[in-house]
Amino acid sequence: MIDAIVIGGGFAGIYAVHSLKARGLSAQGFETGDDVGGTWYWNRYPGARCDVESLDYQYGFDAQVNEGWEWSERYATQPEILRYARWAADKLDVRGSFKFNTTVVSAEFVEDHWRLATDAGEVFTAGYVIAASGSISAASVPPFEGAEKFQGLSLHPGRWPAGGVDLSGKRVAVIGVGSSGVQLIPEVAAQCAQLTVYQRTPAYTLPARNRPLYEDELIRARATAAQLVEARKESQAGMSSGYTTQKLMETAEPERTRRLDDAWKLGGNLFLTTFIDATYDEQANEELAGYVRQRIAQTVADPQLAEKLTPRDYPIGAKRIVTDTNFLSTFNREHVDLVDVRQDPIEQITEHGIRTRDGEREYDVIIYATGYDNLTGALTRVDYRGVDGRSLREHWADGARTYLGLMAAGFPNLFMITGPQSPSVLVNMIAAIEQHVDWAVQAIADLGAGASIEPRGELEDEWAAEVETALSYTLYAKAKSWYRGQNIEGKPTRTLVYAGGLANYRQRCAEEAAQGYPGFIVRVPQHAAE
Repeated sequence: MIDAIVIGGGFAGIYAVHSLKARGLSAQGFETGDDVGGTWYWNRYPGARCDVESLDYQYGFDAQVNEGWEWSERYATQPEILRYARWAADKLDVRGSFKFNTTVVSAEFVEDHWRLATDAGEVFTAGYVIAASGSISAASVPPFEGAEKFQGLSLHPGRWPAGGVDLSGKRVAVIGVGSSGVQLIPEVAAQCAQLTVYQRTPAYTLPARNRPLYEDELIRARATAAQLVEARKESQAGMSSGYTTQKLMETAEPERTRRLDDAWKLGGNLFLTTFIDATYDEQANEELAGYVRQRIAQTVADPQLAEKLTPRDYPIGAKRIVTDTNFLSTFNREHVDLVDVRQDPIEQITEHGIRTRDGEREYDVIIYATGYDNLTGALTRVDYRGVDGRSLREHWADGARTYLGLMAAGFPNLFMITGPQSPSVLVNMIAAIEQHVDWAVQAIADLGAGASIEPRGELEDEWAAEVETALSYTLYAKAKSWYRGQNIEGKPTRTLVYAGGLANYRQRCAEEAAQGYPGFIVRVPQHAAE
């Protein structure tokens, strides 16, 4: 029997397999794709790039992993990040521990171990399972009536063809202006003959100001690598950069606007941290939002179109901040237009295009940039069955329930990496992954073969309350978003992210382990206890 099975071959899966093997444990990884990379393997759409700066979006657990690697840009593209994942997998020598082109379809806890089945009909047993299947990996397309009848090409950014798509001369529709939509729209517009964007809720988009990295930046990063890793561990966002303590409401003009202008010129999603009170004070947030709205009006030539692209009914930062390259200016191009589906809703996908209340438009390609079943989808799409055969989908029928975002009651020895109710998507994902994997592998090593660990049921409710409380101190609850599962029709509304900060969360998890896992039911074999 295998000591631990790892599901997923992204950054979490690579690190989990390496960490298990480094402790002398046997590990078997499974990955649906034909190579490592995870979300960066699948999200091959034009314009895909990370919104965390490259020098932070890399492993920090061992400086040797990054020796010889050099990032080329401030915000790396999907191809470069995929090359880095492959580089790391080779350096850590983990490829041989993965079965590629293999999907785990079910996993059942039987007595003291897990029994997993794959789509090829193979069965594997393991003492522990590490679900490293990704927080933003389960593609979601709303059930548009008639979608199956469309005779053109249908695409989703999360399942973009590996060989790319030739859009030259095509009439293209993009549904959605979330992160992937905002990134791909300028690239699609540069190729196609006609582009129509279907927007439900306008996004606060910030200029990425991407550029090549300077040689002195790379030299400094190599020289201070250890300090940068420690800074990430101490940061609530998992970043090496510092944060201001200056408050917008205490900053008079013209200094207030000067600081905002400087942050806008610098670019990136850290614009939101220009003033610390903009994340929790509604008046300060509205001032910051007003500045961004002015920038939209200055960029989009048509005032009516600019207004449609301007968010007004939720705070800036309450939904995931989107960084872009030329998104807004793309709407100044003559062959690009916008449909506001709040005013003109989509009624049906037809054989030849999209019908809204105002009529039908014909397309050759429809791109569903409609997002993902975030944080829970990759987990519930596997038929996990715990104690007494109860499925994870049943356990979460009223909303995701975990303890510390690490495990669920009734599912012994199943660890969730950056799962629901953990900091995950609110912080630097690489930093969050390393913290979660370290905790899970340490627990496996502490307990050993034949043991089991699962949360105490009552602590799931207590942790859910803490997660809700942490969110209430921010402005996240002021918007309808996937942070609370509200992007998926029928999905229960429950906070899926811990907004209390990665450093605070890291300390909480460390205390749990240091105290002997008091929030968990731990069972060890009799021979091990004697």
